[in-house]
Amino acid sequence: MTSADLLASDFATLPDLARAHAAERPDAIAAADPARRLTWAELDGLMDRIAARLQHDGFGKGDRTAIAGLNSVEQVAAILGTLRAGGVAGLITNSATGEQMAAMIADTGARHLFLDSAAAASLAGQHVAARDRIAMDGSDVGVPLGQWIAAEGARPEPVAIDPLDGFNIIYSSGTTGTPKGIVHSHAMRWQHIQRGAPAYGPAAVTILSTPLYSNTTMASFLPTIGSGGQIVLMKKFDAHGFLELAQRERATNTMLVPVQYRRIMAQGDFDRFDLDSFVMKYCTSAPFPAALKADVLKRWPGGLIEIYGMTEGGATFLLEAHKYPDKLHTVGRPAPGHIAKVIDEDGKELPQGAAGEIVGRSPAMMTGYNNRPDATKAMHWHDGQGNLYYRHGDIGRFDEDGFLTLMDRAKDMIISGGFNIFPSDLEAILLADDRVVEAAVVGMPSEEWGETPVAFVVLKPGADAEAVRADCNAKVGKTQRLSAIRVVDELPRSPIGKVLKRELRDAHAG
Repeated sequence: MTSADLLASDFATLPDLARAHAAERPDAIAAADPARRLTWAELDGLMDRIAARLQHDGFGKGDRTAIAGLNSVEQVAAILGTLRAGGVAGLITNSATGEQMAAMIADTGARHLFLDSAAAASLAGQHVAARDRIAMDGSDVGVPLGQWIAAEGARPEPVAIDPLDGFNIIYSSGTTGTPKGIVHSHAMRWQHIQRGAPAYGPAAVTILSTPLYSNTTMASFLPTIGSGGQIVLMKKFDAHGFLELAQRERATNTMLVPVQYRRIMAQGDFDRFDLDSFVMKYCTSAPFPAALKADVLKRWPGGLIEIYGMTEGGATFLLEAHKYPDKLHTVGRPAPGHIAKVIDEDGKELPQGAAGEIVGRSPAMMTGYNNRPDATKAMHWHDGQGNLYYRHGDIGRFDEDGFLTLMDRAKDMIISGGFNIFPSDLEAILLADDRVVEAAVVGMPSEEWGETPVAFVVLKPGADAEAVRADCNAKVGKTQRLSAIRVVDELPRSPIGKVLKRELRDAHAG
């Protein structure tokens, strides 16, 4: 079956699509990193050899691997080879603490751990449950991948993959405890491939600078690989290096988080780079300021789509910013086939225009949290007809055109003197101030008010923090005023750009 036939079918697997691309375009580049390029024929062969060796070791359908390391073509092959063997790829958060990484590996139940030197350094001194270590970078942290895999030309036994079979486990972000393992099925990932494929295709060249263990990255990785395009991996993001790479590779697509867009657009020589090859750019994972979207639209060729959703699934929202320049303050409307509502604190549905917690349902929803049935159940909300929705944990409201404006994470809302304060309102005012580079507002304990809003800001040289606070407070109601402003060198962020507000609270408490 051709790749076109597979993409037009009701269901296809990524390993089957990779096989079809290898048959049709064996010499086209499928994946590249700073050290190596793989053609479709070479990637397909590596997938076979990894899958065959896993099966030789007794790996069966539904078994898990654990994969931890910096972005590389070998990591791509390990993920896809696991799938071809009928298994589930456990994607380990390489930026977590060694203790957390070891707990994630144990949670997968994997015998095989694919890792590199960076992951091994993080795991030093930890008890790791996996028995077999395979070094994707050929180092001495495990059996080198080139020695471990089956002989060239080896083929695994075919495995029939059902839509509801597990595809991957992705671990939720978190600064304390063990992140929850989010299990995605092949059916859910098929939705992502089909939804995104029309914007990619065999001519696509997609730069990925966020880690492969992140669902942010998968949102562009899956449709690029699924539609036969080329992925270009950065091991570590830097703004100038990204621009040089995009120009050299004639990139057509990319997925970036807002802080990466901000750093790229701030490059003094941005306008000298030839970026005319870009067809579409994407953004997700963190609030994307309207002014920054406008700057990207003005100066960077190609369209811009913001994606709002959860790794767990639920409803995904799409904002085609190039089509709706008057809606840049929103995250768009639900994707086709996705349904979203807002509910109050008692779980009752609210009318259009009211602010409440977002709940959503779609064909793209996780199977559940791995080994965490109670946490899975806590995500659930059912409408009057008994339909299952997932709670997003965000507060928002729909406008008259069905576009969603996000207000805050429910857990980040500040209650001061009995009044609800949305940090995003204050952050928007601060970010509109030319003296402010970055800003985050959190609720800090207050004997008088219970909580009080405090701003953490990165300022331009010479800016006066108290003047910034005074100007902000002049634009808000009395109950919203910032009680303090604290200057920091940078805001703590996760590897995919989320501001870690808990770290701000903890570091500055008292």
